[in-house]
Amino acid sequence: VQLVESGGGLVQPGGSLRLSCAASGFTFSRYAMSWYRQAPGKERELVAFISSAGGTTNYADSVKGRFTISRDNAKNTVYLQMNSLNPEDTAVYYCKAQLFRVTYWGQGTQVTVSS
Repeated sequence: VQLVESGGGLVQPGGSLRLSCAASGFTFSRYAMSWYRQAPGKERELVAFISSAGGTTNYADSVKGRFTISRDNAKNTVYLQMNSLNPEDTAVYYCKAQLFRVTYWGQGTQVTVSS
């Protein structure tokens, strides 16, 4: 089983990034997917959630209207489009797959928002 995040990097305030998480080794289309983030000295927090078929999405209040989660079950990939980034969005971003009590995590990708 693998979840591989990509797309992180350094971006200026107000900028955009799109994160990707490529899955392999399990039946991706059966799993709900989420993006989490963890900033230095803080607990890991849920950023966005998408159901297995993509019909349901939820967002943390801090990212509503700025971030969009989506998935392509044909490509076994989940995305996080991040717009209007601000320094408070700086963190390591992780994707998570979950089906009942089975959970898989990726290794994370660093997002740094700074001028």
